[in-house]
Amino acid sequence: MHNSVVDLIIRIKNGYMAKKETINAPYSKFSEEVLKKLKTLGYVGEYQIDDEAIKTMSITLVYGKDGTSFTDVAVFSKPGRRYYVSYRDLKPVVSGFGYAILSTPVGILTDREAKVKKIGGELLFNIW
Repeated sequence: MHNSVVDLIIRIKNGYMAKKETINAPYSKFSEEVLKKLKTLGYVGEYQIDDEAIKTMSITLVYGKDGTSFTDVAVFSKPGRRYYVSYRDLKPVVSGFGYAILSTPVGILTDREAKVKKIGGELLFNIW
């Protein structure tokens, strides 16, 4: 089974580690929603969808003065084991410097947005 979100986040991490300017990833609607959230949080720059026989996304990586925009990522939900959490069980990521990304019934949310809306869901990954 293929998990496009895990593939996307690992491609972004590897692109940062290799100091690439842009990376390519397979397209899916769910991956695009996760990418929109990462863009609003400042972890990636612009992206565009290439319409070919097989759709792909070209993602621009963002670098600051002191290096990459994020340090690491921890993946929780995998195809063989889905990881669901209540909004009450969400803890701050790296003392509040990172974000937990959740898939909820109202869309892709961060841990802070989920606590405000009092909504739980599938914990996809933590990024900091």
